[in-house]
Amino acid sequence: MINPFTLPSAIKDDLEAVQHLIKQRSNSNLVARINDVLDHILSGGGKRIRPILTLSSARLLNYKGVQHLDLAAAVEFVHTATLVHDDVVDESQKRRGKLAANFLWDNKTAVLVGDYLFARSFQLMVASGSLRSLEVLSDASATIAEAEVLQLVKQNDPTMTEEDYFTIAKGKTAALFSASTSVGGIIADGTESQIQALFKFGEALGIGFQIMDDLLDYQGAPLTMGKNVGDDFREGKVTLPIIYALKLATDEERTFWLNAFQSKNVRDEDLTKGLDILEKRGVLKQVRQVAWSWADKAKDQLAIFPDNGIKQFLNELVDFSVNRSN
Repeated sequence: MINPFTLPSAIKDDLEAVQHLIKQRSNSNLVARINDVLDHILSGGGKRIRPILTLSSARLLNYKGVQHLDLAAAVEFVHTATLVHDDVVDESQKRRGKLAANFLWDNKTAVLVGDYLFARSFQLMVASGSLRSLEVLSDASATIAEAEVLQLVKQNDPTMTEEDYFTIAKGKTAALFSASTSVGGIIADGTESQIQALFKFGEALGIGFQIMDDLLDYQGAPLTMGKNVGDDFREGKVTLPIIYALKLATDEERTFWLNAFQSKNVRDEDLTKGLDILEKRGVLKQVRQVAWSWADKAKDQLAIFPDNGIKQFLNELVDFSVNRSN
């Protein structure tokens, strides 16, 4: 795992400990296939942003204990479990540039290994000794599941609204970001105002992060993203670029978008035409500006904390999240 940003030394040391904990707590003494699948999944890279948020939030409040390591590992297990399940739902063949677990093994194995990761995550939450952190992460896990179902219901639905989109983004992505930051503050015995600021910071960052994910599906580089440009388009996922494109569309363009998202056989030339329309209408630039506005909201929440290396790093992490190429 190579992060595209420089970690403060304390967070780097913490993250190495979390990596060891993830390896230790994911191991099955009973079923070799679980270990084979998880070796494949967990060696697939990833920036570990969510556990880094937990570690940083705790360190921001000068936490000196070790329970934040359990919570950071739990957060990463929850995240990885959702990715494994997402790949089954989306019938994905690749994840982070590698073959997805469901494609390399089968859907049944992937679903059950995802369930195994959820179970391991709750063991780690209990190990932290923080009942409130367990509550926060349990609530986030339920919210993520609800948002995933809502996204499935709205798939191929060009009438999806901007409100629908942000409901899904808050649930699917921002819920775990805000939980990650909150539990860092909770384990460090932060004040209620500090914990709420960390929650709002994580939520705004998560929304900006998801918007960038959706933008990169139409603008990213396949070699760095680990997936193809236009995957969301081919799968019929109506995201913010499409919602904005429909608002600005001519009658001809609207007909194109409606046909594309109601079709079960999207062609390469459809994607090419769609990308041309998005560029011509300035949609991608508009979406990027929305992501930047959420980044500003995230940074505003850090104002109550003293200026130090951790706060500076979190501001840099926000900038990275809305200016990345993968």
